[in-house]
Amino acid sequence: MIRGHGGNIHDLAQRLGCSFDEIIDMSSNVNPFGPPPGLFEVLSAHLADITALPQVDAEEMIHAFSRHHGIAPETVIAGNGTTQFIYTIPLALETKKALIAGPTYSDYADACAMHGASVEFEIASPTRDFQPDLPGIAARLEKADTAFICNPNNPTGALIPKSELEALCRDHPAVRFIIDESYLPFAGKGESHSMIRCGLENVLTLNSMSKIFRIPGLRIGFIVASKENIETLGTYAMPWSVNALAQLAVRHLMDPTSQTDRFIRITRERLSAEKAALIRALKEIAGLRLFPSHTSFILMKLPEGFSAPRICDALCRDRILIRNCSNFYGLSDQYIRISLKTPSVNRMLTERLVQWMQQPPESI
Repeated sequence: MIRGHGGNIHDLAQRLGCSFDEIIDMSSNVNPFGPPPGLFEVLSAHLADITALPQVDAEEMIHAFSRHHGIAPETVIAGNGTTQFIYTIPLALETKKALIAGPTYSDYADACAMHGASVEFEIASPTRDFQPDLPGIAARLEKADTAFICNPNNPTGALIPKSELEALCRDHPAVRFIIDESYLPFAGKGESHSMIRCGLENVLTLNSMSKIFRIPGLRIGFIVASKENIETLGTYAMPWSVNALAQLAVRHLMDPTSQTDRFIRITRERLSAEKAALIRALKEIAGLRLFPSHTSFILMKLPEGFSAPRICDALCRDRILIRNCSNFYGLSDQYIRISLKTPSVNRMLTERLVQWMQQPPESI
C-alpha cells in the first residue's frame, strides 16, 4: 500500500493519544463547505439499499453523469474512485514509457511501476511558479506512449488553459494523454478548461467527486474517453465496483433539482475569499513564498533554515495536520501544502505558523 498521502488523521490521533475528530486536517484536499446540503438526508433515507447488490455496471449513475456534462454515456466508465483507473490504465493501455508532468501526485508513477512501465518526469520550475513547461513536455513526448497531466495540478495548483492543453494533445496523436481533472471544479470557470468534451481519440479524462463534494469515503470516480479506449478499459472493469450509496449519491448530485452547479459556484466564491485572507495573513512571515493556485490548496516554500518535517511536527503538536511535500518527486523538504478550511480554522493555522516561524528554526 502506498503511504505518504495527506489525510492521515488516524495515524496522528493514535500518536497523540486523542480522538481523530480532535485533529484539524488541513492536509486533505476536500471542500471544507461540503458535502452539499441534502446529501446526508438522501443517503440516510436509503441505508437499507446496502442489503442488496448495487447495479452491476452502474448504468443509471453513468447516464446521470453523462446528462449533466452533455456527453455520450458510451464514453464513460464509473469506478471506485479515480485511483482504480490510475492503476488500471498502464495495464489496459499496455504502457511501456510514460511521461509525467511534475511535481505531482505520486500514484501515477506508482501505477506505472506496478505494471512494469518506465517513467520519466518533466519537472516544472519554481521560477515559473511551477507552471508546466509545455514545450519541454512536447520535446520529450517522442519517447513516450502515455502522458499523465494533473490539471489543475496537485500539489502546485497550476492550471494549463484548455486551448494550450488541447493543442499539445492534438499535436501528439500517438501519445495517450491521461488528464486528471480531480481539482478542476475548484478553479474559476473550471468547466471551460475541461477536456471531457474535446473529442480527441488520444485523451482520457479522470473526474472525481471526492474533492469538490467532500465525499472521499464513498469512492466515486469516472473516466471519459473515446469509445475505443472505453472498450479497452472496460475489459478490466470489475462488476459491482461502485457501491449502492455511491451510485445513489451521483444520481442525486447530478439531478438538476439538486442545484449542484450553484453549490460549486458558492464554494469557489467562499474559497477565493479565504485564500485571499490567508495570503494577506502569511505575508508577514519573511522569506515564506506562496505559489499561485487555482485550487483549494496552496503550496508554500519555507524560509531558509526551516524544514517541512519540523514545521509539520510542530503543528501536529497543536493537533493541526498539513502536508509535508518532501516526498513529491521534484520538491525538497522546504515545501508544505495547506488546504483551505473554514475561516476560523484558517485563522488558527496562520496564527500558529506565524508563531512557530518567529522562533529560531533549530528550536522547533
